[in-house]
Amino acid sequence: MFKPLNPLLHSELRLAIISLLIGVKEAEFSYIKEKTGATSGNLSVQLSKLQEVKYIKIEKSFKDNYPLTKCSITETGIQAFEEYVEILKSYIKK
Repeated sequence: MFKPLNPLLHSELRLAIISLLIGVKEAEFSYIKEKTGATSGNLSVQLSKLQEVKYIKIEKSFKDNYPLTKCSITETGIQAFEEYVEILKSYIKK
């Protein structure tokens, strides 16, 4: 029997965000937006959803009088991603 996939990570954009952060640990909003091709509004919504479940941490500050948003993956996020990948692997093996 197949284990259910984490619905939060099964979204294409949220999975892309987590996958990006797994590799870099921390990234600015503009970098994530560029790499995912998401709109600012959609990206903001998806980042908020990931922050709500503590998969990522968001820090807001200013750099040269401009807003700066940095995102980093948490241990909870790493574990969720690893579990998601393992479940996907089990789908392939069956």
